[in-house]
Amino acid sequence: MIVWVNGAFGSGKTTLVNELRRHWPAALVYDPEQVGYVLRDIVDVPTGNFQDLRLWRRQVVSLALGLLEEYERPILAPMTLVNPQYVGEIFGALKEAEVVVHHFFLKVPADVLAQRIDARSVAPHDPERDEAARQWCKAQIEQCVTAVDALPVDTVFLDGERPRQELAHEVLTRVGVSLGS
Repeated sequence: MIVWVNGAFGSGKTTLVNELRRHWPAALVYDPEQVGYVLRDIVDVPTGNFQDLRLWRRQVVSLALGLLEEYERPILAPMTLVNPQYVGEIFGALKEAEVVVHHFFLKVPADVLAQRIDARSVAPHDPERDEAARQWCKAQIEQCVTAVDALPVDTVFLDGERPRQELAHEVLTRVGVSLGS
């Protein structure tokens, strides 16, 4: 089983996955963004978005399947994925492999997302890179907010402004895992 936590940058995906992991220690945390970072170090990404690389989408699926096969543990995947074609490719390939994917999307108003992005730092010792990352994330807000209508019909939408403990409890309940300590 894969629990895919989706949402715009700043919506709280990683925070929620960390809370889920605290209550569900058997689960593996798999961040498909790391696959993108590896590819970006190897090949040119003409659009600036590694999700546009067909290889990224294939490798995301391949690694998820490998983790499930090798470790036989559920996967928690925090990843913004809003391009309908890419969602279809990745979730379709997982479904074809008979993997159950629970897809959650954290909905957060655009102004709150911008505030959260402005408040965080990804490269504290490199202000230029830090600002570029914030600007890139903020530039994705509109696409993420409008993508809600194009996500799969079985997507579970969550209010990303709720406390992470409440969200974790709801996710775990929906996927049939009893809440641990």
